[in-house]
Amino acid sequence: MGPSPPRSVDESLSRNVIEAVATEMNIHPTELPEPLYDALDPDALDVLFVNNDGTGGEVTFNYCSYSITVTAEGNVSVET
Repeated sequence: MGPSPPRSVDESLSRNVIEAVATEMNIHPTELPEPLYDALDPDALDVLFVNNDGTGGEVTFNYCSYSITVTAEGNVSVET
């Protein structure tokens, strides 16, 4: 799956990750086999790029057997 569209102010990165993985697995987000907090702290992810000075950045982690990459621009990529 490619990157997700940029997030709006009302969307959190952690929510975008949950929705992207659920979409990839073709299930509802509440049916994911493990909570996101088993992979990383969702609150930390949500604030990671808040004060980004325009230099970009990304974080990659494993969740539900996928490699997830989240960029400072708000893109979420799900790779097998």
